[in-house]
Amino acid sequence: MMRRTREGLAMLGRLLIGVLLAAPAMAQSPLASDGGRIAAQWCANCHAVTRSAPPPSGDAAPGFPAIAAMPSTTETSLRVFLQTPHTNMPNYQLSHIELDAVVAYLLSLRR
Repeated sequence: MMRRTREGLAMLGRLLIGVLLAAPAMAQSPLASDGGRIAAQWCANCHAVTRSAPPPSGDAAPGFPAIAAMPSTTETSLRVFLQTPHTNMPNYQLSHIELDAVVAYLLSLRR
C-alpha cells in the first residue's frame, strides 16, 4: 500500500511540474496581454508585433518575435532600449505600467 502511495505522489509531482512548465505557453499574463494591446496600438506601424502578423511595408524594423528570440534580449535590455530615444523610432514616453506591460509582452513571445 505504501509503495502505491509513493508512486502516486511521484506521478502527481511529475504532472504538477509539467503543468507549471507549460503554463506560460498556455496563457499570457494579464500584464503581457496589456503589453500586446499597447504594441498593437503604437508599434504595429513599423513592427510585426505578433507571430502571425505580416511585416508592415518596408519591413526595416525587426518583428517582436525576432526581438524576443535574440540572445541579448533581457528584461533589462528591453527597459533600457525602450527608455532611450532612437533616431529611427518615435519617442514614445511610456509610463512605468506601460513599460512593464510591453516588456512582459515581448518576453512572452520567447519560445
